[in-house]
Amino acid sequence: MLIQDITEGVTSVWGRKKGKVVRKYRCTTGPRKGRQVASPSTCNAPKRVKSMISMKKAKRRGSAIATKTTRTKKYYGASPRITKLNKMRPKTTKRRSSRRRKIK
Repeated sequence: MLIQDITEGVTSVWGRKKGKVVRKYRCTTGPRKGRQVASPSTCNAPKRVKSMISMKKAKRRGSAIATKTTRTKKYYGASPRITKLNKMRPKTTKRRSSRRRKIK
């Protein structure tokens, strides 16, 4: 297995872990598309059904979790730092492959 096989389908971003700013990865493919994960190999790992069910139950409780999340993101020191770091990342330019060409 090559490193290229693992890192394919992810972009690196900054995230929080236990009060510190750490390097994380955002999945661009697989069942966890759009999610931030600690290692790139997680993006294509099979889903854990038990975890999914317990998270759905927790989210059903609703406002308590939302309030805690909002408070953390608003007043926690690492959040603005992470936002700045992720905005400073160089954006990849998309190539326009479907440009019309003149046919002679």
